[in-house]
Amino acid sequence: MVGINIGDNESIDKALRRFKKKYERSGILKEFKKRTFFVKPSVKKRMERIKAARRAHRPMRFTQ
Repeated sequence: MVGINIGDNESIDKALRRFKKKYERSGILKEFKKRTFFVKPSVKKRMERIKAARRAHRPMRFTQ
């Protein structure tokens, strides 16, 4: 569960911005989207191979 402590003189906007950052970094939304539907194991493996290929290709892209 994500939570923040709000200071005495802290504005609501600033606190909300801090909360949103903490929420994004925790990966709650990503995990929720991943669990909303079932992905077949074969499709999951294929997606992981594609991600690995992109990661391996990324350093070559920046050096050129």
